[in-house]
Amino acid sequence: MRADIHPEYNETTIACACGETIQTRSTVPDLRIAICSKCHPFFTGRQRLVDTAGRVEKFRRKYGQTTTNKD
Repeated sequence: MRADIHPEYNETTIACACGETIQTRSTVPDLRIAICSKCHPFFTGRQRLVDTAGRVEKFRRKYGQTTTNKD
């Protein structure tokens, strides 16, 4: 490897908006993130399911389409 071309790889702290901190190593000194595995709805089990049929009906009501044409 060539000398003096690689970034330094040091200890760093990743801080989430929920208050969780993670110690790891990175080329970036300190990281601030908005969401982590401790507060993400997928990992916490608080995930909301989107009703796609309801969205289609809402779209049809909004734009006046009441039937679909199938040939």
